[in-house]
Formats: sequence, structure tokens, C-alpha cells
Amino acid sequence: MKPQVAPGAETLKLIRALIAFPTVSRDSNLELIDYVRELLRPLDADVRMTFNHDRRKANLFATLGPRGLPGVVLSGHTDVVPVDGQAWATDPFRVTERDGRLYGRGTSDMKSFIACALAVAPAFVQRGLHTPVHLAFSYDEEVGCLGVRGLLADMVQAGIKPLSCIVGEPTEMRPVIAHKGKQSYRCTVRGLASHSAYAPYGVNAVEAAAEAVAFLKQLARRHRDRGPYDRGFDVAYTTVHTGVIRGGTALNIVPQDCVFDFEFRNLPGDDPNALLQEFEAHVRGVIEPEMHAVDPRSGFKIVKMSEIPALDTGAEAEITALAQEFSGSNDIAKVSFGTEASQFQVAGVPTVVCGPGSIREAHKPDEFVTLAQVAQCETFLRRLFERLVAGGR
Repeated sequence: MKPQVAPGAETLKLIRALIAFPTVSRDSNLELIDYVRELLRPLDADVRMTFNHDRRKANLFATLGPRGLPGVVLSGHTDVVPVDGQAWATDPFRVTERDGRLYGRGTSDMKSFIACALAVAPAFVQRGLHTPVHLAFSYDEEVGCLGVRGLLADMVQAGIKPLSCIVGEPTEMRPVIAHKGKQSYRCTVRGLASHSAYAPYGVNAVEAAAEAVAFLKQLARRHRDRGPYDRGFDVAYTTVHTGVIRGGTALNIVPQDCVFDFEFRNLPGDDPNALLQEFEAHVRGVIEPEMHAVDPRSGFKIVKMSEIPALDTGAEAEITALAQEFSGSNDIAKVSFGTEASQFQVAGVPTVVCGPGSIREAHKPDEFVTLAQVAQCETFLRRLFERLVAGGR
């Protein structure tokens, strides 16, 4: 099958429709999920739904083709990051086509992949799939891969054991076999307020937090300078990053409270828990004793916000070979950003990441995907479906 030079009309229609749902992670995705359910209704799909605690968001897991057989999962998240404060040249929730590009929030990350899967599937379902295809569309990926956990738990409980999974995050259609893990934490520092003229009688929460953040920076430099390294990654070492800090009310008040958020993005095989233990040992053994000497109630509270395991699929794995075949390239890659692929791997499903668009365009104003990338994705999925119609896997 020759690669297409332009995407089909149905795919473009679906991209426009999906982008028009403003499924920012803080908001509901139910209208988009209902839209997808209606699209799947004529395909005799077996649809399973799982919801968040207040039922404002849902995952959809649909099986196309024969029931009771292990199939191939096509996975994507339905949520997008906010556009607040970004200077867009176009309406972010209305696709604008210009110069071979489709602009809109989610065009790259990652509704174009979902649209391709929904557009390609019907013709092959009509022909008859020998191996089922599972469509797994989740919520809240952008805030820690939260939704997919419920989807996978339901899948396991239902006794569904897929052969493999392809997650359509933007990789420029290069099969990705590994990505870093991520653990994020919120650190709340409690001090003791006082007049700044009597600073020694207070406990400065901002300064204590600053000491802790400086230690995190030391950990970051150590990994940069001493590794361990994996040169297959664009950032070849585990990173440590502090992204948010808030504290203090006025210059003449010793601040009582400070909060900061930090994260570890670890290479496969590099233990982020060891980093956390080292950080906690420094906080408890070096910073807190001086705080407690003034006020025993002062100190640090560290709470995990999210965790994404690292992905490490072997270059020799069957799903890797298939992704290379369907993409028409022997190229494989490793990336520093996290995806829900590792959650599927933890559930025992061999998984690769391969989808249209570039991660460099994700989360930015004027996010876009090229028409050529969308066409490549259609060709990839048609090759996959052709194999499953023929009885292969």
C-alpha cells in the first residue's frame, strides 16, 4: 500500500469535529465521548465506559470485530491543555487550515490520531476483522494519566487481554519504544510568622523552601554531570525540576507558609524513589533541625501529586517490529515526555507510541499538525487494519 499524500475528507471532518469540543482537562469531556459513541454505533462496537468520581468525565473502551479474542489497542486521550494566557492567531477550538497545516488546540496532542482511527476503521469492520481492534479513549492524561487507570482496571476486570497497544501521541510517526517516568510532588513548608525586624524569632518558610529547592537543583546538576545516561533520549539523563513556588505576604513579615511543586523525570531503570529519599533525608536532617529549634511545629510536608511509570519496550518486541513495518521505517526513538503507554505496559500489554504531529508543537499557542503527518497516520492505520482483516497481528 502506497503512502497517501493528503488525508481523506472523512478524517479532516472528524479532526474539525473533535477540536470543536473544548475538552480542557479541568472541564467535562462527555460531549466528545457521546459523539464518539454515536459514530461507533453502526459498527456494532462493544462499548465500555468508566467515569471519574463526579461522572463529569468518562473513558471509552470499544471493541471492534470478534469478541473474546485478544486484539490490538489504539489509545488516545481526549483532554487538552488550557489556552488561557496564550496569544493565538486563530480560534483554538476551530480548525484553521493554512499552508499545509491544521491549527487548533489538540491537532497535534492528540485528537488527529483519534480522528484517523475513527475514519479508517469502518471500511475494515465492514470487510470483517479476524483480530479485534480496541479503541481506548481516556480523560485527564494531561494532569497525570489519571483516567486511563480506571479504563485499565475495568479492562482487566472484564478479562480483556490485548495482544499489544499503540498510543497515538505526537511522534512524527516514528515508533517510540521508551519514555521517561515522572513523579511529581507538592511540598508545603510551615514556618512561624514574626515582624521582619525580629526575624531570628520567626521561622522563614520561604527561606527554608529555597534551601530545599537549591538541594533539588544540586540533584539535577549531579545527574546532568554524572549520569546515568541513555544516549537514545534527547535529554539523556534523569531530570529534576521545580516548577511552581508561592509564599509570603509582605516584605516586613517573616513568611509562615510556602508551597512549591517539583518533579523527577527518570530514565527507565533509574529509581525516582531513591531521589525522593535523598531529598527527604536532607530536609529532615539538615533544614528542619534549625526550624524546630525555634518552633517544633514548623517543618515540611511532602505529598505525591502524580506518577507515570517509565516505558521500556524492547527493540526486538513484536509490536516494535509491526510499528516499524506499518510506518515504513526501521527507525525507533526514545522520548523524554511521559504517556499512558507505560500504564498499558504495567498492565501486561506490550506498547509503543506512534502518532502524527510533533511534541514541539504541543501545549503552545497556534498548535498545529501537518496534513502530510495526518496522511502518514492514515496509511499506518490502514496497513494495521489490513493485517487484522487478513488474520495476522
